[in-house]
Amino acid sequence: MWTAEAIYLGKLSAGALAGHSMALQIVLVFFAILLTFVMGAGLIINRYIGANDQQRANHIFGQAMMMGIILSIIFAIIWHSGAVHLFSLIKEDSGAAQTAGVTYLRTVSFFGPLIMVNFVATGIIRAVGDTTHSMLVNLTINIINFIVAPFLIFGLFGAPALGVKGAALAAGFAHTIGFTITLYLLRSRKTKVYLSFKELATPNFRTFNELFKMGLPTTVEQLTWGLGQLVVISFAGSVSVVILSTHAIFMRLQNILSMVYMGFSLAAMSEMGQNLGANNKEMAEQTAHAAHRVMGIFIGIAVIIMITFSKALIHIFTTEPATVALGQKAIYIFAFAQIPKALNNVLAGNLRGIGMLRWLMWTTLAFVIVFEVGFNYISLFIFGWGLYGMWGIQAIDETARLVLNFLRFQNGTWRKKINLWQQ
Repeated sequence: MWTAEAIYLGKLSAGALAGHSMALQIVLVFFAILLTFVMGAGLIINRYIGANDQQRANHIFGQAMMMGIILSIIFAIIWHSGAVHLFSLIKEDSGAAQTAGVTYLRTVSFFGPLIMVNFVATGIIRAVGDTTHSMLVNLTINIINFIVAPFLIFGLFGAPALGVKGAALAAGFAHTIGFTITLYLLRSRKTKVYLSFKELATPNFRTFNELFKMGLPTTVEQLTWGLGQLVVISFAGSVSVVILSTHAIFMRLQNILSMVYMGFSLAAMSEMGQNLGANNKEMAEQTAHAAHRVMGIFIGIAVIIMITFSKALIHIFTTEPATVALGQKAIYIFAFAQIPKALNNVLAGNLRGIGMLRWLMWTTLAFVIVFEVGFNYISLFIFGWGLYGMWGIQAIDETARLVLNFLRFQNGTWRKKINLWQQ
């Protein structure tokens, strides 16, 4: 849906597209912090489900939701009050991208608590393998958003033409409905975990510590990646709006593909965790290899499609000649960068299910600092390689991490350990 929003706003101007893209990158940074409770709870609950301890699973879920509610209110306030300062990273003469980004982020902040609490809830039920219900909730949200957004953006059939603000209002309206559906499902006992109001209202600091301990490495990992991408997009904005808007298109395409990567990554993590909880390490390894093979087939087909229909893909977002020309050339590097990224996402899911959280955190931290920030700075401001250098560096980054993660998984020491949670 964020990609659909980008397509809608790209019809308004390159500034609207660029501002929206950076607003979403900021949102993703805050979502990464919430992953402490999504991933921490998911990993622990999977083990309890595998061991048939439903009461402990529900307790962990309730405590994670409590912390999610508290943080979501704080983050929504930051979105509204700090939007102007966050968008000062964009340097441009017209100020169109800054204005669009501030408008989007401030408007969506009013719905922020519901959006973020729903993100935590659906993230946890998805992480524990209850993917049908999370799929239905998010499909409902996105269908409503997809239908309402053009009315409020372009002013169709007498509706006010609100532009970027309309996109944010449509998203807020859709997510409010999604939150209501999620709350109903969690209270109806139709999901693998049940939301107990008693657990939600009774803090257990020992459980909080357990959640932080399990979730913090993944949060640092995802937050590092999100902040790194925010720095990269600010680099692009400092060079030119054309590079920024073209990079924004590629980020939207990657976000679509990342939904598939995430799906298989979470499936791999869930299967690995529950099989290890049931002490079935042979089945855990079989499902890990199966997920990797399927992802390899998918990304191979996706790369062929992107290369074959490169011009048509760019035209979906914008028809501005400079952006189309740059995008049509750079999409080849972008497409090939997706191969190691896709495979690495699934492999990282297996490693999370095993409990190798700190390994993923430290490798991501090192590679973001060296490649995404360091080499991109050199590429853009010293050598002037532009968008080609940005995506070439990401391809190298993902390939190197894929090799390291594969060697770590194949090492085999995890097969001999009983407590795998803190490797």
